[in-house]
Amino acid sequence: MTSVVSASRSGSTRLLARAAAEALGTLFLVVIALGVPLFAVPQLNPLPDSLAAGLAVTAAMLAFGAVSGGHFNPAITVGTMIAGRTRFADGLAYLAAQLIGGILGAFVLFAVVLSLSNISDSRAAFDTVASGFGEHSVIKVQLAGALLVEVLGAALLVAIYLGASLGRKSAALSAPLAVGLTVAVLLQLGQSMGNLAFNPARATAAALFSTGWAAGGLWLFWVAPLMGAAIAGLVFRGFGLLPAPETAAGEAVPDEAASDDEALDGGAPEGDDNEDGPNGGAEPDGGDAPAETARRDTAARDAAQRDEARDFFDGNWD
Repeated sequence: MTSVVSASRSGSTRLLARAAAEALGTLFLVVIALGVPLFAVPQLNPLPDSLAAGLAVTAAMLAFGAVSGGHFNPAITVGTMIAGRTRFADGLAYLAAQLIGGILGAFVLFAVVLSLSNISDSRAAFDTVASGFGEHSVIKVQLAGALLVEVLGAALLVAIYLGASLGRKSAALSAPLAVGLTVAVLLQLGQSMGNLAFNPARATAAALFSTGWAAGGLWLFWVAPLMGAAIAGLVFRGFGLLPAPETAAGEAVPDEAASDDEALDGGAPEGDDNEDGPNGGAEPDGGDAPAETARRDTAARDAAQRDEARDFFDGNWD
């Protein structure tokens, strides 16, 4: 019982650290993705807004990916949950952290805008970076068009995140770049369509500090990207594109979406070899040796608490 309570506390501490990493990474992303277009001067800022946001995603994944898996986007979190890569409780913690981080980032930018004497309406300034459609789209894209592009873009983004996570060391080094470049090209596509963000946390952060129209249409920028994320997650899960990860010893690790109790109670599979027993089997009559049993219990608890989305960045390649 003591070991189970200790494992639970350890898991809670790790989840708090991962959620904090998600909040900090999302804050950084929002500050760059909204701040660059808010304060850009064309003659002094040659870097396109979309590329700046993509580079921010790459940097955040490189910095915090080993801690949390580097989602920084509710669509990616929901996609990994549906694909079986993130537990439901962990996903809810990630979603809350992303919203908190995004809102804090936008609040910092809003405070800066308030300090500028040449801007009389701070909320109107945020209108220029808020997601919208119809009359709030440069090319007047209507609701159906914005929804379609958001669904498709989010599905592609989640698919690339999940696909990049399938590899080992070589893929791990390129995954932040792949995801960052995907964000950059998607934002370039969505900019003239109404600042489509493909990220509900970013869309929410901008809408809260803009005028009322942005908040009124915010539902679309939650529903559409989450639909796209669900499609990508179901495709990866349904077609078996996410093989079970392996431990350093090469044995299969339980799916992180499995029950914690099941993982904590389980030892090695039936028929597992034990060098201490005759014929390579378990100890007769007396069962497994205490040290071996303790080792198996520890391995099961560690496996139950692993986050596969995070484990990709951890460097456990062997």
